[in-house]
Amino acid sequence: MNYRHHYHAGNFADVLKHALVLQLVAAMQRKPKGFLYLDTHAGRGGYDLSVAQQGDTLARKPEWPEGIGRLRRAGELPAVLQDYVTAVQEHDLRQGNGGAEPRFYPGSPALVGARLREQDRMALCERQREECAILRTAMARTPRCVVHEMDGYTAMRAMLPPPECRALVLIDPPFESEREFADITQAVEAGLRRLPDAVIAIWYPLTKRARVEGFAAALRKLALPPTLVAELEVADEASDLKMRGCGLVVINPPWQLEATIKPGLTALAELLAQGPGARSSCLWLEPER
Repeated sequence: MNYRHHYHAGNFADVLKHALVLQLVAAMQRKPKGFLYLDTHAGRGGYDLSVAQQGDTLARKPEWPEGIGRLRRAGELPAVLQDYVTAVQEHDLRQGNGGAEPRFYPGSPALVGARLREQDRMALCERQREECAILRTAMARTPRCVVHEMDGYTAMRAMLPPPECRALVLIDPPFESEREFADITQAVEAGLRRLPDAVIAIWYPLTKRARVEGFAAALRKLALPPTLVAELEVADEASDLKMRGCGLVVINPPWQLEATIKPGLTALAELLAQGPGARSSCLWLEPER
């Protein structure tokens, strides 16, 4: 695998994904009963932004200044975004950064791990041996957290349903494989068969290569439960950006999620724009019944 997320940590895609994942966790925790958080492609758990501009052979332009950097410099933010910024800052401080500029950025495991209650637990999957070793070290002090060196898609069949009968699943692959969307669809089908009420969040990129329309059509064939799709585009299709936007599919979205995240999505389109045509949307792939 060539993808290394630390080059991209804290960019606009992370902002959208992590802000919404935190809202999903908060919604799950409105009920006292515990739940399983399953991360199928967990990565290394956290990232040092000071090395984000160091490529394999040449210096790279870091992406975080156009993502979390812009939000940190912004004024008053919608509650959804302020909660996210606060969580990132708290992680940065816990890792020992007292400077004005952010240095330590939390991946999904670190963000969610900091929010777990005593009755909640997490299972983190990472199949890349080196990344998994780093992840184990990063999450070693997080209670009720187990790290697995395994294919996260397999985990959908192996770990659902959990004893709690409640689960929040994040599917966030690197999208290097041409089969990625097909693999996601198969994993979702397996997960819903085992736990029909599972809340499943799927991150995807908006690029020239990504076949998002076909992915949506494939999901519809699964006889989906209610499914919400949030998208952020930082530039239009004429942009030269490799990735001009991204989205998060949420299957079985918690009650009132749409109303909760819309103000944040609207603000992100304005705050994170990198070209003409920046926009956000929140639409139902499968409406509530």
